[in-house]
Amino acid sequence: MGQGQADLALQVLRECARNGEWLCLKNLHLVTAWLPLLEKELNSIQPKAGFRLWLTAEVHANFTPILLQSSLKITYEAPPGLKKNLLRTYESWSAEQVGKGGQIARAQSLFCLAWFHAVCQERRNYIPQGWTKFYEFSLSDLRAGFDIIDRLFEGGRVFQWEFVHGLLENAIYGGRVDNVCDLRVLRSYLQQFFSSQVLTHSHTPSHSMRTSAFPPQINLPNSCSIVDYRGVVESLPEDDRPSFFGLPANIERSAQRITSTQVISQLRILSRSLAAGSKFDRDVWSSGLSPILNLWKKLNQGSSLIQQKVTPPSEGMGSPVRSFILLEQFNAIRLVQSIHQSLAALSKVIRGTCLLTADVHKLATALLNQECPLSWQNKWEGPEDPMQYLRAVVARALAVQSWVERVERNTLLNDTLDLSELFHPDTFLNALRQETARSMGCSMDSLKFMASWKSAISGAKLQVKVGGLQLEGCSFDGIRLSENQHDSPSVCAVPACHMAWIPQVQERDLK
Repeated sequence: MGQGQADLALQVLRECARNGEWLCLKNLHLVTAWLPLLEKELNSIQPKAGFRLWLTAEVHANFTPILLQSSLKITYEAPPGLKKNLLRTYESWSAEQVGKGGQIARAQSLFCLAWFHAVCQERRNYIPQGWTKFYEFSLSDLRAGFDIIDRLFEGGRVFQWEFVHGLLENAIYGGRVDNVCDLRVLRSYLQQFFSSQVLTHSHTPSHSMRTSAFPPQINLPNSCSIVDYRGVVESLPEDDRPSFFGLPANIERSAQRITSTQVISQLRILSRSLAAGSKFDRDVWSSGLSPILNLWKKLNQGSSLIQQKVTPPSEGMGSPVRSFILLEQFNAIRLVQSIHQSLAALSKVIRGTCLLTADVHKLATALLNQECPLSWQNKWEGPEDPMQYLRAVVARALAVQSWVERVERNTLLNDTLDLSELFHPDTFLNALRQETARSMGCSMDSLKFMASWKSAISGAKLQVKVGGLQLEGCSFDGIRLSENQHDSPSVCAVPACHMAWIPQVQERDLK
């Protein structure tokens, strides 16, 4: 199903119902607006005995529930893993399709296509490091890739890999990718798997040849027999290794952490009591909200954030960086005091010394459901868990105080900075850009952001050294992690990095 197929589908449906035949309509999730017409047609026809209608669709929020309820439903989910993916591919291909023309290079190219398709699909298990989002790479992409290779090998002409790269990148697989980083990964895979260096030739004396494009377990057969290629697939381990995708070992731990976080979040939703915040119950509110109130009291012990008074920074208070730091301090203290006022009002309601208001009721309902209140998130978009949110707010508010002290001594840019101590680190980098433009007497649009881990950026008017950077599910050049993925941490510390804004002309000279 798709564009222009609706009328034809109804015509074939009537014909099959009249003759008692079977009909399969695929990919109904692409035509959800047309489904009411299908329901109407099914209610009006008088099918002959033996008529069966098969419908296939992926999960879609707008799929007609009435059609689902009137159907016998079967859910199919393909087993995960490169090995299972490759086996499904070679089960869909016949021996004649693989060995057509007796061309070894063609059969090997099809294996490269099957491996590339499997890697693209199974890499989705490592979001956001593998792909930044879930892409719908499907069997239709594999069929289109098969047709391309089949046609390019016809007539014994010289095979041009540039055609494969261009079509797969721009028309088929790359047509679904809308992220520049993901497109760069896809292009790298195409150059790695589809090249003349990967393939062996029929006159090669050895039975097989190991290629660097595949893991060491893969020996590309010098054969046209589908049995040999299935044997290679059968030799693969059941569990995927991150090295199969060109990913570091610690990404496995990262994927496990993300999955466990999602499971815990779903369990919390299931454990919520629907009536917990619907009405005021002093005992329920006291037992459910005491941990949050006690945490807030503990976090503010020994600090003057709640009592501190600051005035909004005025225009022309010096450099853009200094103005940003003062504004960050003002917003941090205002956020802390706003949270304190809301929690204090909630505490008074629980103790019975204050009347219940609509704002307090919304606050309690969110906290009892282990959600960060919207009134807090509107001031600063932080962690969704309320207890983590409170810890993050106080930690940043205290850290900003030290930033103010250093900027008053004019030593801020001389120290190693940790951007995680700020509420709005991106605004700090923009303030640094504005200050650089002022000092150089140029426009902000003419500046290019540069980062260097090796040494200070030569010729930069203003630069900062940023520490505390971390990579999750990745590794950094020069930092070798354990080869055993089960012993590898999921987070890798990154050395301090020099950052600066420089003119674009100078940036080209540095290259």
